[in-house]
Amino acid sequence: MKAIEFTQPEVITMIDLPEPPAPGPGEALVRTHRMGICGTDLSGYLGKMPFFSYPRIPGHELGLEVLALGEGVTHLQVGDKCSLEPYVNDPSSVTSTKGNSNCCPGVQVLGVHSDGGLRPEWICPARKLHQGNNLSYDQLALVETLAIGYHSVIRANPQPKETVLVIGAGPIGLAALEFLRLHDLNIIVMDMVESRLEFCRDHLGVQHTVVFRSDGNHLSELEEITGGELADIVIDASGSVRSMSSCFEYAAFTGRVIYVGITTENLSFPHAPVFHRRELTLLASRNALPDDFGKIIDLIAAGEINTDIWITDRLSFKDVPSDFAAFTDTGRGTVKALIEIP
Repeated sequence: MKAIEFTQPEVITMIDLPEPPAPGPGEALVRTHRMGICGTDLSGYLGKMPFFSYPRIPGHELGLEVLALGEGVTHLQVGDKCSLEPYVNDPSSVTSTKGNSNCCPGVQVLGVHSDGGLRPEWICPARKLHQGNNLSYDQLALVETLAIGYHSVIRANPQPKETVLVIGAGPIGLAALEFLRLHDLNIIVMDMVESRLEFCRDHLGVQHTVVFRSDGNHLSELEEITGGELADIVIDASGSVRSMSSCFEYAAFTGRVIYVGITTENLSFPHAPVFHRRELTLLASRNALPDDFGKIIDLIAAGEINTDIWITDRLSFKDVPSDFAAFTDTGRGTVKALIEIP
């Protein structure tokens, strides 16, 4: 059986693996039909993802088919179509028992800390599979990305008529926008790339967009849009140290700032003149919770989220070693690329 391996930074290898064994208790044998390429995969390829170790089979945004089930698995049937919740937690940890499996201290992300789904067949924990038989494999591969954005919106706890600024119109920022649109909110999107903002206006109905400018003029534009009040909620999905250090300037008095983008670098920001003076609240948003997946699957099935607009590129399994690197070019206009596995 062939599989795709990130052998070392910027080296992708097509490798041979033995056929997987029969699933054990609590396990499922699955076939991967689709894999979404995300920023984590691209960073792992480039050697910029701190949680990646090599060699690694990537793949955590997945549309899967259940081929066989191990003993004790009752919530699935052979033939089910599923999305994967890739955060493998310790159910007995204090954090998990409190309902926060997304940030269990020992959580291991499939495709990052351990091998993932960029292979035709493999064994995974059955408890991490979420059935979505009414969805296509394309749609199921988008659920995990959407779950990251959904969880950040839940953390933000938006209230009717509030103004929300989303910084970064990449996949995670767009995922947050999908769920912000379901609320009665005033939404603004900021990004450095005009084509991304055009996508938000044309496909997501965002009325106000702001181009980030290195001279700081974007702040006056934000003040003009909000009548000087700025944003009640700032969701920073940029992963940029510069943005995450300066985004407090865009928050209204008693506003909330949510980091959903991540960086391994140290952050610094003005405390007394901005953070303290405005009595701001800072929140982190990590991964997503099990219930988030089911809710998103239901919203897609009900037509509340149009996943078709997301998929701008496709890549065949056999072409991954030669063509994957092209997706590291942020200027190519990709929103979401899917790998199709035969």
